Amino acid sequence: MLNIDLADRVLKGELRALSRALTLLERGNPAAGSVMKRLDPHTGRAYTVGITGPPGVGKSTLVDRLAEHLRGQELTVGILAVDPTSPFTGGALLGDRIRMQRHYLDDGVFIRSVATRGQSGGLPRIVKSMVRALDAAGKDVVLVETVGVGQTELGIMGVADSVVVAMTPESGDSIQTLKAGVMEIADLYVINKADRDGANHLATAVTSMLHMADLSHGWNPQVLLTQAYANVGISELWDGIGAHRDFLTDTGGLNKRRAERRRSEFLETVQEELHRRITKRLVDDGDLADLLNEIEGKAAEPYGEAMRLLDDDVGLGRVINGA
Repeated sequence: MLNIDLADRVLKGELRALSRALTLLERGNPAAGSVMKRLDPHTGRAYTVGITGPPGVGKSTLVDRLAEHLRGQELTVGILAVDPTSPFTGGALLGDRIRMQRHYLDDGVFIRSVATRGQSGGLPRIVKSMVRALDAAGKDVVLVETVGVGQTELGIMGVADSVVVAMTPESGDSIQTLKAGVMEIADLYVINKADRDGANHLATAVTSMLHMADLSHGWNPQVLLTQAYANVGISELWDGIGAHRDFLTDTGGLNKRRAERRRSEFLETVQEELHRRITKRLVDDGDLADLLNEIEGKAAEPYGEAMRLLDDDVGLGRVINGA
């Protein structure tokens, strides 16, 4: 009943209840399952935008200004800012909420920092579930800012309806980043800090590369110039996102993206939970601990013993469920 009550409070838009639900998800608390089951029928209305790109391009400022623009249109906003994980606490390290203080007292904006927890792609699996929770809570738009470690994260494809890749004129690795697969994920390109030398040159380079790309899906990504710190080009960015949303809606691509997202969320959750349970049982189970000792001492061979355990239904069941 407590979980049902929490879910009902989230559906009413209570921010404390939403924060509690996101905490349950982030901690992997089993109670999160019943909460999400009740929330799920109320999802599908919010539009999710991913903001990604190399470090230092001004992603947080873009998100901050975009949220301000959306509030000016009386739209409610949820922000998930994915940060590197602290090696000491396991929590989000940078804390983008500090950089978005202008929205702190605005009930129409909900901001949450999310730790990567070492997951590949720079985007934790749990973000998909968090997006659905924000959706159920009544947010009109959900903005997901990725951590931006090294090259652009490809994981944002599995989270956002529209993906915005941000770059700056002086980013020496911008064109190299484009060659590394970003051409396949970006729906819009933003050249931020466009008042600096080289902005038009970079925009021309990106446009030229787009002409050589496979655009058989029908959408031609826009290349936009912004100065987020000065609030220049933000309305044009939102218009570009709107044009992409209209395209996806008209072609059926939006429903397809969201269906694929739900499928991947299920599979990733199963894989993650299996890994957690197996790791715990390998430590706690006496027989398995003995097997690990044998493997460490070369009395048993790692690959063969792993395959034997997985092929043994009884042994696998004990590892997973402690049976």
